[in-house]
Amino acid sequence: MGRTEGRIVVPRNVEDVLNLATDVFTKHTDDGASSPLLNLDGIDWNVVGPTIKTALGIHRDAEALKGQMEKAYRERDLYMPAIEDAVKASRNLLKALNQKNPKRIADWGFQVDDTVQATKPPKTK
Repeated sequence: MGRTEGRIVVPRNVEDVLNLATDVFTKHTDDGASSPLLNLDGIDWNVVGPTIKTALGIHRDAEALKGQMEKAYRERDLYMPAIEDAVKASRNLLKALNQKNPKRIADWGFQVDDTVQATKPPKTK
């Protein structure tokens, strides 16, 4: 047997790794006692192999939930511009009404930071 030209690539994508592991385990099982993978030190494909299907199922569940999450975020985002506008307008009105004591705005749930802002150093060229 000659040397293999090129690299043997192990995928980075989780689902692709799980699919490859399924193929490796299937070949290992088909080869039975003649499988060269029986010679691996510290790795027993007869223990690892049955976990692949479980991991793949969990991965697919996670991907479905991810899709649901993204859909929920898109639905949520439809409401955000009006809500953010309402919060900012309320802040502005309350700030105008409480010019002498802006800390009162904290009663409305706003965080009032009364620390003095540091001046920015001048930019050098």
